Amino acid sequence: MERALIIGRFQPIHNGHMEMIRRAAKRYELIIAIGSPLKSHTVDNPFTGGERYEMILRALRDEGIEAHIIPVPDIEYNGVWASHVMSLCPPFDVVLSNNPLTIELFSPYKRVMETSMFSRKEYSGKEIRRRMIEGEPWEELVPNAVAEYIKEIGGDERISYLSRTDEYV
Repeated sequence: MERALIIGRFQPIHNGHMEMIRRAAKRYELIIAIGSPLKSHTVDNPFTGGERYEMILRALRDEGIEAHIIPVPDIEYNGVWASHVMSLCPPFDVVLSNNPLTIELFSPYKRVMETSMFSRKEYSGKEIRRRMIEGEPWEELVPNAVAEYIKEIGGDERISYLSRTDEYV
């Protein structure tokens, strides 16, 4: 079986991500790379790398999906970013992405397959974070295990707090 890489920030992992992961898991062994794991406690990146790892792990367990989960720290040089990611991950055959920059940067090195987005207006980290800030329902946009974990760690309260202060932004 071929191995595929899916990379994202997962701030938080949501049902759109999970739909892509479910479809990919039928065809590939998966590597899920957590981008920007060192960024946290801002409105755009409220969750730590470890918290995102736990969210992904719990969501995958509920679906019965196995995957390698690898944090991939940022580097500020796009010219070597794909090589950087490849050096941190187990070997893989294909990159699954809908991000134009990711597609462009990996194309010289790996087969890249563009994925479809699933209800992108609804299923986006930005929309979920906005709903948390505005006190609107957000739980139905993420897997149940993720909603429970976010509440367990006070993540929804954290992002609301972060939106009201520039101390961490």
